Amino acid sequence: MAEERQSTKSGGRASARGSARPLAGARKINELVELLGDLIEATGLVTADKLAQARSDAGASGSLIAALTEKGVIPATRVAEVRASHFHLPLISLSDEKISPDAVASIPIHVLERVVALPYKLSDNRLLVAIADPSDVTGVDELKLATQHHVELGVASSEEILEELQGLQRANETLHAQSAALEDVEVVDEDAEIEDLEADDGISDAPLVRLVNAIIFQGAEDGASDIHFMPEEDALVIRYRIDGVLQEVQRVPRRMASGVTTRLKVLAKLDIAERRKPQDGRISLNAKAAGRMLDIRVAVLPTVEGECVVMRLIDKSKKAPTLEGLGLADEMREALEHVVKKPTGTLLVTGPTGSGKSTTLYAALHIVAQPSVNVITVEDPVEYRLQGINQVQINTKAGLTFAAVLRSILRADPDVLMVGEIRDPETAKISIEAALTGHMVLSSLHTNDAPSALTRLNEMGVEPFLTSAAVSGVLAQRLARRLCTNCAEMYSPSVDEMIAANVSPDKAARLDGMAFYRKVGCPRCNQTGFKGRLGVFEFLNMSDELAAYSATKPSHEELRTRAIKLGMRTMWDEGMDKVAQGLTSIEELARVVAS
Repeated sequence: MAEERQSTKSGGRASARGSARPLAGARKINELVELLGDLIEATGLVTADKLAQARSDAGASGSLIAALTEKGVIPATRVAEVRASHFHLPLISLSDEKISPDAVASIPIHVLERVVALPYKLSDNRLLVAIADPSDVTGVDELKLATQHHVELGVASSEEILEELQGLQRANETLHAQSAALEDVEVVDEDAEIEDLEADDGISDAPLVRLVNAIIFQGAEDGASDIHFMPEEDALVIRYRIDGVLQEVQRVPRRMASGVTTRLKVLAKLDIAERRKPQDGRISLNAKAAGRMLDIRVAVLPTVEGECVVMRLIDKSKKAPTLEGLGLADEMREALEHVVKKPTGTLLVTGPTGSGKSTTLYAALHIVAQPSVNVITVEDPVEYRLQGINQVQINTKAGLTFAAVLRSILRADPDVLMVGEIRDPETAKISIEAALTGHMVLSSLHTNDAPSALTRLNEMGVEPFLTSAAVSGVLAQRLARRLCTNCAEMYSPSVDEMIAANVSPDKAARLDGMAFYRKVGCPRCNQTGFKGRLGVFEFLNMSDELAAYSATKPSHEELRTRAIKLGMRTMWDEGMDKVAQGLTSIEELARVVAS
């Protein structure tokens, strides 16, 4: 009986303790919320009213930090600094660390995603782990139980950790897709493979389909403007064009090349039986993995090693740019805005393919797009969807060319016209005539510099006196890679180094002894030394004097010399300002702009 009473009493105590745990846990969470609030308030990062609102949103869930960061009240990096300081742990910048694949593999990725942590280094039996919230005792215990190594914690921002985990997840999906394709697909008879790819049953689960999707979505996530599928003797080489430069990212075995190419042609609705002629098509994809809507232009070109496929990725979900975001100098931007706001005339944007001409035209449209103005665009393709603007997509197969659309548009009572590109004499003449009859025309040309646009129009058959009267301004541009702010270093290049970088000898002599910045390479920029791009511009403002001179049909050199005398800054001079600011390197400027 005594034993029974003791057992009952013990059981009662145990039951009481069990029922008290949730209440104790709630008090613990509330105490933690108040502690975090006090810490953040002490740092002065958040005003009292915003902190009070965040406390109200967090309630008893302990999500004060989430309430602050999700609303953008406090940056995740500053949260990491506060947590590292309070818990006396090292602050880790994952972009500066070379993340070890062995370290990452030591803990299952689903555990890392749940805890928001990332192992980044494995040394002997020490596993260094960056965690977003070191106060998460349950999460820390789960990490320790998931590995046999001794765990040493550091603190990193949740944004950095989640970004790295997403990248690892995508890399795993691509690897698994390729492995599955290697195991499941035996390409022997190309005709038989075509039938298999065209089959409706289970096509979305086919290994080759998953591989192609992974390549496209990874390119979108990495910010690639183009994806190249280049056939070689032993492999199909996958290359991404990132920041204007091609980078090899993957090599698909040769026996899978035909299947990958066929899948791409099926997506683009091209003739999969035709392998001897070039073909062009389009793909529209909802890249959920990358969070984007993609419009992809596909070009297939037969080569001696097989069919080469080049895909141009256009992100339809991107916001349209503004002139302030292009990186124009203040004086140049004001002059450009003055031209765009004119009721009549022509603004031409020039440069090679991929120099950002369309982006600049869209930025100019932002200024003129008003409810009182009828704006119509003719584009190939429509890269940004703008509200309040009538946008026309070119369709050459249906006979909807630039010239054909322009002839109809002029009867639709437009105030402003944007012509994606002047490609032929008829389009050039209609555009210039539209500018002379009371319309503002924005368009682009493929020329090397601003003065060349006027001579190019003359070569297309537009009379010089019409060009001088219609053209209000010409903006020439290039895109240079931006130096990585994390690893760029200052140095003074020698004359020989500058000449080797394609800087002309006379300019190299004048720059001798000056301090510039150069690329180094770090994990944040993928060891390239560059991250992102910036514009380098040259603006030709058609003053009355220059317009009168251009009507005399001068040569390109004569027109350029006169424009410089009248105040036009060359792309090289404008680019050197950006070099002096440490935004890009002199070698990169020389790569994109002739000195």
